[in-house]
Amino acid sequence: MDEEDLQAIVDDVSFLIEHHEEAKLRNLLVDMHPADIAWVLAELPEEKRKYLFSLLDAERASDVLVELDDYTREKLLDELDPSRISEIVDEMDSDDATDVVSELPEEVAEEVLERIDKEDSEEVRELLRHEEDTAGGLMALEYVAVNENATVGEAIQEIRRKAEEVGEAFHVYVVDDDGHLVGVLPLKRLILSDEKTRVKDIMDHDVVKVDVETDQEEVARVFQRYNLVALPVVDWKGRLVGQITVDDVIDILEEEATEDIHRLAGVPEEEEPRETSVFRISRGRLPWLAFAFMGELGSALVLSHFQASISQILAVSFFIPIIMALGGASGNQIATVVVRGLATGEISRGEIGRKVWRELKVALVNGFFCGAAIFVVVNVWLKDPHLGAVIAIAMVAVIFASGLIGTLVPILLHRLGYDPAYATAPFIATSNDVLGLTIYLLLVTKLLKIG
Repeated sequence: MDEEDLQAIVDDVSFLIEHHEEAKLRNLLVDMHPADIAWVLAELPEEKRKYLFSLLDAERASDVLVELDDYTREKLLDELDPSRISEIVDEMDSDDATDVVSELPEEVAEEVLERIDKEDSEEVRELLRHEEDTAGGLMALEYVAVNENATVGEAIQEIRRKAEEVGEAFHVYVVDDDGHLVGVLPLKRLILSDEKTRVKDIMDHDVVKVDVETDQEEVARVFQRYNLVALPVVDWKGRLVGQITVDDVIDILEEEATEDIHRLAGVPEEEEPRETSVFRISRGRLPWLAFAFMGELGSALVLSHFQASISQILAVSFFIPIIMALGGASGNQIATVVVRGLATGEISRGEIGRKVWRELKVALVNGFFCGAAIFVVVNVWLKDPHLGAVIAIAMVAVIFASGLIGTLVPILLHRLGYDPAYATAPFIATSNDVLGLTIYLLLVTKLLKIG
């Protein structure tokens, strides 16, 4: 369904809820995909959302809950009692169940874990021990694995035995007698092989895997690099403990992209698009604005220091907005490229020097063209080639300096273990303003011999 169709369904659902047409609502929900139901729920007011969700059986509700955005899921879980949450969690795969339980208040989470199936509870508790942004926190404990000495026929029987437990089986993992991952067998090869063939004779020995402590960004890069649909996870001894599937990686990519975009814009990472509290949103953004405010006071101090120079040649002040805007834009362009390269792994440790030099050359070229343009403008407008040349030189210097900041600051933060996305707004914007003004007014003062 496209968004227009879903919006029409939202209107229909809202009407049916208002008129308590429970039977019609149930019939409407039967044929809808869980992701579409989640979209409709997110668009409804809280009371109607709660009512519609109550019409879903536990299995259907578990599928829908996984598809909800974080904000809507949190609001919905707050409205549900522990017994209802337990029924829903009991129907989920271990990784999804862990995600839901981790969002609950501690006492509610404990009650839910006490109510669900004992084996499921133990699995969730095991996964909760891992950091949520690591492979261990992402993995599911449902997978198909056979001993290396098993036959193809026995492997097929194992797939059938676990068909209900494992939603999608992309591979059969092969382990030794101690549970160490020693190979992987694609389903196509398994099905086409003779039933009496030993698994170890047809398996792939070169297995792409990650350990439980691997960061989720690295997990996403591994999926991308090797075009995987599933990835086995091992412990520090190399024993198979779980698997991560591609649907989890899509969620990681969305989460990381959202996180970086928020940091680039100076917006709190936890801010949700559906948040309705103006004061809560404001409270999250104000610290960034306060930082920018304090930084821009530095620009005011620079201007006050060169007040005499500006008053002597008023034309100098005409070009301050251009200098600041182009310097800031150039710095942010370069910072964005560097931040993305570091985040995706495209800029490795060995390539940093070459990338820095490339970006600085780009800054010089851009500075030269912008400087030439400003020289022409000043010469035509003010009929002063000397002033035009000085402002052009200042333009080149400011754009180069902004490029230097935009390149080095993200790399430095990355080296120190911080997310390089923090290097942008408001840090680079503010520092570029202060530095750009200082360079511009210093050069103008010295080269024009004023002040």
